[in-house]
Amino acid sequence: MKVLVLHSHPVEESYGAALHRQAIESLKSAGHEVDDCNLYAEGFDPVLSRHDRVIYHDFPENTEAVKPYVERLQRTEALVIVTPIWNFGFPAILKGYFDRVWLPGVSFELVDGKVRSKLQHIRKLGAVLTYGADPFRAFIAGNPPKKIVKRVLRAQIKPFAPVVFLAHYDMNRSTDETRGRFLAKVKAEMARF
Repeated sequence: MKVLVLHSHPVEESYGAALHRQAIESLKSAGHEVDDCNLYAEGFDPVLSRHDRVIYHDFPENTEAVKPYVERLQRTEALVIVTPIWNFGFPAILKGYFDRVWLPGVSFELVDGKVRSKLQHIRKLGAVLTYGADPFRAFIAGNPPKKIVKRVLRAQIKPFAPVVFLAHYDMNRSTDETRGRFLAKVKAEMARF
């Protein structure tokens, strides 16, 4: 299966980077063809400019500035997101990726005023997330990242596609042991992906 891995952590020596490396290694070991989209390493520009917004609904003109990313998304059969969660949301670079790449004509189209997905070729979704908050605090806040993965993104790909959601909560009090266990879980889950 062709798997697009979206990674968004700016520090190469971080635990998030280690999770990214492990996900890639396990997916490749399982025989998947991996397209590693490391947004920081690639220098992705997350800013939706005034011009981008003015032409937002004008397909295919709206894709010109991000054409290589659109093509990668259109070729993939599965998506895995490896990212930290900051302030109960995705880092700006990843949010900007969705704003600039998941465009009308690419991820959806309007038919008789209704939204129709154009990403039904994506048959599986995975997320490997790290939170500073503990699970209870994330729950009280409504856990927006979990809802984005399990509801919003899932609704935009193949209906009822399986979702693998992995989260290491309470990173502010994590230990070598908790990080090691989570890394092993990511290794095993991505090997089964």
